[in-house]
This record gives sequence, C-alpha cells and structure tokens, in this order.
Amino acid sequence: MALFPSCAGISDTNSSAGATDLEWLSNQSFKTEDALTTQQHATERARAEAEESADTSQTRKEREDSHGRSKKRKKEKKKKQKKEKKKSRDNSESSGLESDTVYPSDLLKEENTDRQEAQVQVSGAFMWLDDLQTPTDSPFCIDRRADRANWEYKSLYRGDIARYKRKGSSCLGLDLKSQALSWVDGGPDKKRADKKTVRYFSSSTRQLLRSDGLPALPAITEGTATNSDSYIKLPACNEEQDTSTKAPVSWVNPLGIYDPGTSLYLEGKGQPEVKGDRDYVTAQGSSSTLLIARVEEFNRKLRENPTDTQMWLEFVHFQDELAFGSGSFSAAKDSDGDLRKMSLRAVLEKKLSIVDKAVESNPGNVDLKLEKLRLCKELWEPAVLLKEWKKLVFVHPNSAPLWKKYLLFTQSNFSTFSVSKVNSVFGKCLSTLSAVQDGSMVSHPPLPGTKEDILEIFLQQCHFLRQAGHTEKAVCLFKALLDFTFFKPDSVKDLPTRQQVEFFEPFWDSGEPRIGERGARGWRAWMLQQERGGWVVPPEPDDDDDEEQEDSEIKDKTWPKWKIWLDVEASREANHWLPWRPDKTKGQSEEDCEDPDRQVLFDDISPSMIRVDGPDLQLQLILSFLQFLGLPGPSCRFSTPSTSNLLLDNLSFLEEGPDPERPLTSYDLPTAGICAVGHMTFLSDRRKQAGLCKAGEEFLRNVLEQILPLVSVQDRAVIALCWLQYEKLKVLRCLCCDNKKRLKSQGKRSKRLAKRLLKEPENRGSLALWREYAHLEWLLGNLEEARKVFDTALGMGVSRGLNDPALCNLCLLYAQLEVEQTLRVGTVPTSSPAVYILTKLAEGAAYTPFSGQINPVAILKARKAYEQALLSSLPEQSAGSKKLHRTSSLVGCFGLFQYLTMGIDAADAVYSQTRQRLTDVTEGSLRRSNAFADWESVAIQHIALLRHHTSTNVFPLFRLRLALNAALTLLPSSAPLWHLYVQTENRYHSAGRARRFFHSVAKKTDSVVPYLFAVTAEQRLKQLLDSVQRSGLPGEALPTLPENGLSNRIRCLFEAATSTDHGAHCPLLWRMYLNFMVHEGNAERGSGIFYKALQEVPWVKGLYMDAVRLFPERVQEFLDLMTEKELRLRVPMEEVDILLED
Repeated sequence: MALFPSCAGISDTNSSAGATDLEWLSNQSFKTEDALTTQQHATERARAEAEESADTSQTRKEREDSHGRSKKRKKEKKKKQKKEKKKSRDNSESSGLESDTVYPSDLLKEENTDRQEAQVQVSGAFMWLDDLQTPTDSPFCIDRRADRANWEYKSLYRGDIARYKRKGSSCLGLDLKSQALSWVDGGPDKKRADKKTVRYFSSSTRQLLRSDGLPALPAITEGTATNSDSYIKLPACNEEQDTSTKAPVSWVNPLGIYDPGTSLYLEGKGQPEVKGDRDYVTAQGSSSTLLIARVEEFNRKLRENPTDTQMWLEFVHFQDELAFGSGSFSAAKDSDGDLRKMSLRAVLEKKLSIVDKAVESNPGNVDLKLEKLRLCKELWEPAVLLKEWKKLVFVHPNSAPLWKKYLLFTQSNFSTFSVSKVNSVFGKCLSTLSAVQDGSMVSHPPLPGTKEDILEIFLQQCHFLRQAGHTEKAVCLFKALLDFTFFKPDSVKDLPTRQQVEFFEPFWDSGEPRIGERGARGWRAWMLQQERGGWVVPPEPDDDDDEEQEDSEIKDKTWPKWKIWLDVEASREANHWLPWRPDKTKGQSEEDCEDPDRQVLFDDISPSMIRVDGPDLQLQLILSFLQFLGLPGPSCRFSTPSTSNLLLDNLSFLEEGPDPERPLTSYDLPTAGICAVGHMTFLSDRRKQAGLCKAGEEFLRNVLEQILPLVSVQDRAVIALCWLQYEKLKVLRCLCCDNKKRLKSQGKRSKRLAKRLLKEPENRGSLALWREYAHLEWLLGNLEEARKVFDTALGMGVSRGLNDPALCNLCLLYAQLEVEQTLRVGTVPTSSPAVYILTKLAEGAAYTPFSGQINPVAILKARKAYEQALLSSLPEQSAGSKKLHRTSSLVGCFGLFQYLTMGIDAADAVYSQTRQRLTDVTEGSLRRSNAFADWESVAIQHIALLRHHTSTNVFPLFRLRLALNAALTLLPSSAPLWHLYVQTENRYHSAGRARRFFHSVAKKTDSVVPYLFAVTAEQRLKQLLDSVQRSGLPGEALPTLPENGLSNRIRCLFEAATSTDHGAHCPLLWRMYLNFMVHEGNAERGSGIFYKALQEVPWVKGLYMDAVRLFPERVQEFLDLMTEKELRLRVPMEEVDILLED
C-alpha cells in the first residue's frame, strides 16, 4: 500500500525508473483497489447528503427568519457536533489502544467533522478569503451587531455610511429573491425638527429682498422698440418650420440634422453675441454687479483725481450701503447683536483705511481729518481720541468749524467731561480765534466769517453754562462783554484783544457798578476819572432796607426729602441767578457771601473776552442777551442746525400751539424753545414761564436804559420793540393763567411802559411801537381804546401807502383783529372794518375811521393797486432776497383783502404765486435769518387763513394739506407750521399719512424739530385713545379708533431720533424720552435711558433733576454725580437737613 494513495499510480508507473529510491513511499500491505472503493463510497455518501440538504433548504429559510431561533439551533448544533466529536475521539482512542489500524470510514467521518467545524468558525468570525484552509460553499459572515467603531472613532465619516434597513437576514449578494433593502433619507427626526423655518426677516430672505429684481423679458433694443406688439411672440414649432431653415450641409453636418449651434460646437466655434441677449444677461447680473461697478467707478475717479475730497467722503459713506444695504431689511437691522458688532467693526476699519489713504493724498484737508476722528470714536480710547483732537486744533487754530466740533466733543464725552474743563476749552478757543482775528498769530490768517463764528461760539458758551446751572457765570460773561464792547475807552481801541483785556481787569476788580447795576457809568468813564485822579462814590440810600424777610424756603415739611430738595433748588434757581457782589454801602465783604459759587472772578471770564466790531454784530449781541433773559424778538439762528439743537430744552416749544380763539393773530410771538434764565428746572414744572424775579426785572430795566443811548436810532427802535413785546408776552401768560388780579396789575405796568416809550421824541413816529401798544390794549379787553390807538397810528402813516412794511404790518394786524372780533358775533360781511382798513391802505389817502359804508369802486382800485405793488415787490432772479423784508406783510394784506372780497380761491392764488416766486429766488438763502423769517411769515399767514376758512366753511381738506406739505418741505424747522400740521392731522383717526410725511421730512433735514413733533403727535393720539378706553364706553365704541402699539411706535421714534448725529445732543429729546419710559411703567429701562443720555448730554442739569423726580430713591446718587461733574448744586442734601431742623 502506498503512503499517499492518490500517488499510488504514479509510483507504479515510475517504479522502473527509481524503484529503489522510492521504496519507502509504498506500503506493501495496502491495495489500490481498496482505496478506490473507499473513495467512491465517500463520494456517493457526500452526494446523498447534498440532495438531502437541498430538500430541507425551504425549512432552513423559515428557520432563519427569526434571529433568536436560529441562534438557539446553532447552539444545539454545536453541542451535537461536540458530542459526536467526543464520541469519535473516544472510539479512536479505544481503537488505538486495541489496534493501530485506521479504517477509511473513520477518515471520512473526521473529514466531514472538520468541514462542519470550519463552516462554524467561518460563519462566526471575520477571516480573509486567502486564510481559509478548506474551500467552502459559503465563504461569508453574517454580522448582526452594529460596529460602534464607525461612530466612536475617526476612522469613518458618518456621511459615508449608508443608511438603510435590511429586510430579511440573508447574506448580501447571494439571492435577490430572499433579500431587500429599505433606504432611509437624512438623519434622525429630532435633528430635522430643530431646523428653523426660513422667515421674511431671516438673513437669506433679506439678501433676496435687497437684490434687484430680475427682468421677465429681454431688454427692448432700439430695433425692436418700434415693432412692439401687445402679446409675446413665441418661436414656431419644428414641424411648422420650412425645410429651408435647416442648417446647411457641411463636413461636420453631412445629413443636415444638427442645428446651427451644434454645428458651430462641432467646428470648435462659439455662437455670435446678440445685443439683446447681452443686455438681458447684464440685467440679470445687475443685482450682484451694480455695487461692484460703483466700487470700480470710485476707484477709477479717485485714482485719476486723488485731491477730490468730496469724492473720498462719498466713497467712505458708500461703505455702509456696500456692507448693509439701504433697505428696511438690510443686514444693519440684524437681530444678532454680536454679528452686527463684528460687521460694524469691520466696516469701520475699512472706512478708516480709506480715510487714511485720503489724508495721505490731502494732508491739509480738515474735513477728512474730522471724518477720521468721527470714525475713530468707536475704535479708540477717549484719552487717545482727546489727544488727537488737541493735535488737530493745534495744526488748524484758525478754523472755527473745527473748533465747534472739538467743543462738541469735549462737551459730550462723559468719561472726560467736567464743567471747568469744558469752560477752559471755550476760553482757549475764543482767545485763539481772537488772536487770529487781530493778526497776532502771524502763522495762520483769519478765514472768512471768523467774526461771526467767534460771537456764535461765545453765545454757545453762555448757554452751556446756563444749562449746567452756572447762570451767574453766564450773566457775568454777557455783562463783561457789553462793558468791553460799548464802554471801551478810545485809548485802547487799537490795541490787540489780549492787551485790552489787561486794561479791563482793573475796572472789573475795582468794585465799581457794572452794567445792569444802579449807578453804573461804564469802563470808559471810570478810565477817564482814574486818569484825572479817581472819584469817591457817595453811598446811595438803599430803598430795599424795609423789604420783608423772605418766607421759609420749605413750603411743606411733610413732603419727602427729595421733593423738598427739588422745590428749594428750583426756587433758588429762579431767584439767585444774578452774581453776588458785596454791597459797600452795607459794609459787606466777599466773606459775607453764603454761597461762594455766586461770586464770579475775573479769571473765570477773561479768556472769553472777544472783540465785537460792526453795528450788526453788536445788535445781535444785545438781542441775544435779551433772549437769554427771556425776551422775545428776532430769533437768533445759528449757522449750523446742530448748534440750534443743542439749545432746545423748553417743553413749551411743543405744548404751546395756536390759540383757537385767535386763529389769525396767535402766531405773533413764537416760542424759541430755549429756557430763559431762572426757568431751567425739571421738565413738567408748571411754574410761570414768563417774567423774572423782582431783582431780575430791575436788572433788565437797568440794562435796557443803559444800552439804548449807545446804539443807533434804528437799533434803538428794534430794542424798544423787543421790550414792549416782552410786556405783551407777560400779559398773554396772565390771560392763559386766568388770574384777573395779576392780569390787571401786569396790564397797568405794561401800558405805563408803552406810553413812556411812545413819549420819546424818536419813537413818536414808530408804527411798530404803536402797533404793539394797540395790540396790548386789545388783549386787555379795551377794544375801543385799541381802535383809537390804531386809528391814530393810521392817521399818521397811511399816506406812506404800500411801500412801508411797518404800515402794512399795522394794517394787517388791525384787520385780523377785526375779523376775529366779527367772528365772535357772526359771519364776516363784505362791508366790514377789515375791508375798509385794507382798502384805505391801498389808496394811500387821508385816513378816517370806519363809518359803515365802503365804495365798491374803491375796492376795485385797491385790488389793482395791490396787484401792481405785489409784482413790483417780488424779487427777480437777479435781485436775490433784498426785498423780502416787505414782501411778507404786503402779501398778508393782499391775501386777506382777496379773501374778504372775493373768497378763499383768490387768496390762495396770491399766496401760491408768491410761494412759487420766492422758491425760485431764495431757495439757497434760507439759512439767513431774514430770509427764513419772511418765508416763515408768508407760509404761516397762508396756512392760518386756510385753516380758519376750513373751520368756518365747507372746504376740501386736501388743499390745506397740500399747502402744509409744501411749506414744511421747505421750512422743516418751523415750529408754528408743525403746530398747524399736528392740529390738522390729529382731527382724524388715520395717522398713516402724517407718519409717512414726518419720516420723509426728517430724513432730509439736519434739524431735530420734525422728530420732536412726530413724537408729540403720537403722544397726543395715545392720550386720546387712553381717555376713550378709560371712559367706560361700551365695547362696540372702541373699534372706532383702531390704533394699537403706540407705545412701541413712540419708543422707536425716540430711538431713531437719538441715533442721528443732530438728535443725539438735543437735551429736550432725551428728557422727553426719559419721562415717557418711566410714565409707561418701565422704570428699569428708563434708568438705562438716563445713563445713555449722560453719554451724550452730560452737562444738562435739568436731566439730573428729572432723574431725581422719577427715581426719588436714588437722589443721593444723582447729587454725587452732579458734584463729580461740577454741575451747579445750589442746595446740598445736608443743607436740606438743616432747613428741616430749623
């Protein structure tokens, strides 16, 4: 028998070759036939088992459907195999012991056992196919456990793992009939639910809204514009096209089946461009390429002309539009605060890089440097920014606009603010500009308009001190400058300003009476007397020795301490605003002053002494001082609206509208919006708003009596007119208070002053003074006396005719008063005193009082005279606004005359013609005070007449609205016009039109007045709704006023106004915002508004007083803050405790 039976035959055939060598391979006791028989038997048995397994395959499929049962059967099968293996091993061991013979059947059993064991091992673990020692029918592995390594380790990305569900448990790739897959989309449901829905305010939607709309049709070219049809033409179908339209046969298109585009593609060519298609593609890409094109245009222009500073500034401002857009859904309104801060910082840095490059190209330009400092305000520390400001004003000391911006920066920078620091900066500014004006600073010549700018900065300093509570210093500044200007000795007039101040110091410290005090002779008289050896002033008897002692400053000791402090502080503010000086007649000295802050030293005012040359500037100085004391008069309009916004702090500016009982004459004395000295208290203080304390009235009278002899006759008439208007204003306040006793006493004093002024020889022919005196009598109810005064004045000056503006003003007021008086008793007839007055004005003949009849021919002649006078008075294009001073009064007379004789249409035509002519001539000159005042007067007369007619007759409202819109578009800072607009719109429940108009006007002007009146209109509407809802009306009555969310709208208006450059520094706006938030019940947010306001207007004492009233539990905190910032604190809390103990 061979040792290897399968090689037995080979050994036999090769036995001859090497029988001796392979002898050890053969087994002589083994026969080949037996081995073949054994192999055949094993093969037949294996075939039988395969047939048996095929019969039971269906049973195995059903068994494998359940994972648990198959696993159990596997375990049973393994146990059975182990038993058989153990049994066979026992048999082999026993047989081995008994005999060493191995039977073929035992070998076959072992082979089958090993094959099954290999199958079990392969089916239960992973193995490489090459590692299988025995070939199997199913070299696969069924793994029913998830492999966590794919998720726990970084070996595979979860996106690379297929997400599916197996159906069945068969192996992949074996049988398609027994397996299936169910593919699952995306991740788990939980993550899909967390995705936010895209809304209209999301970033992607806002970007879509900001993009330009894509055109629906190609752009119409010139060739196709003429052949436009009413429908869109479509190309013909392929079946309808003629065979001649097919592409020509070529080497790339031998059959002619390709279209021209495909043929060109096969030839390697592109299609020719069509102009219409190119325009269409350009229009489609305009949303993304328009801004890029503008950037390229800016770059090209700046590269060609780098000295164009205006183009540089436009490029800097364009960065906002480039980054955030300009629409209402722009990214600038993103709710993500952190993202917005990052975007803003990136844009600021980009702007700063552009400005740096612009400054390199234009190193001497001030506007670019100012823009750089404005941008750096958000990036640099306050100390670094202040240092850069000082460098800039050092390099450009002769630029008054630069000084104004520097003053505003130091005034509004809370971290470095204190009253003394800002006051010293004002002094340095005025002394530097004075040196430039004198020529002392040779390195920098004075710029045009320096004189006017110096006076404006001085007035701004005085109002800054008034708002900070230091009224004594402000009054001393005015007094010193008046003495320095009008009582200057001739011997020092040619000296520089600083040397004049050195000569002025001995007079100021000498103790001599100053302007406004009794016995004041002035600087000039003192200098002359000193040169002659001086004089001794005899003590004058004091008339005030028998004055009654002042009552206790605390009115009610049961009040809370904070309320007592407010009352005492306001009382001292109203009575102690004059600087204290020791009375030598009483033996007083400087140590006798109870409040040292009431004394003003010369060092506090000497840096601010300036030279005021020219009668116009000197008159402006006097009128500004009178307005500072509370007198009405020509409004002092500053060169920049931002300066005017700084001074707005009087709430009566918004509350005191036209009087319904005087629809035509209640606009004679408009409110300036600036608190008079002594009236700067908390916002809702209801104290008297006109008149001064007893010492103040005496001081004012002394100032006027000492100043009037020093000015020209024309200026003297203007000052006297302001004085008389002040008396009339106090009478009007008494009428509003309905205090008859006080009205009677005030009327006597006012009439006494008017008669005294008219007795002056130079004032006897002043029709303006006669007009004010007659109006005063009319207001006091003395109608017959007033008519006599009017008739007397007309008898003196009616012969001057329509060429005299004062006479026109007199007749216009007389006629308006007669119209108002007639309305109280009935309708206005054609034969009225008003028509007679206006007719006599046009005739220019001798005037006789009205007797009841008017000649119709005289009316026709008067109309013709008015038409000719109006045509001759309206300025031409080349004349400018020189004739505007008499246009307003003449237009008012002609308009009222046409209204009384022909109707409202004729009067409206007169005003419309005048407005059109003045718009063409003076649109660019409205910055000047005279042009603005005359324009405003014409507009107010027109609107008042239309409103009066609307309230008394049937008249379309749109004409009144049209006139209001036209006037306010041209004059957006006119408070009387806004009062008329608000009263007109508040009569109707629909506020949408007014809101749109407010918004359109506010974004085109630098004045904060439109925002103030927009807030006032919404607040009045809210008060109306609240009153209706609290009135107890049934529920069905409330939907008649469908307005809601007014509180949020008002708050948004405040936020929009305070975010602008011209509204951020308006004291009145911040104080209204603070009061509104607290009164709405949101004290926490109101506290935040207070501290936010301190960052912009930290010098306003009224803001702190409002905070004390609104947050009384934190009164000591606010007082400490006032002390830290050096605001004027007249009553410390310790003094209140002492007063309570007394």
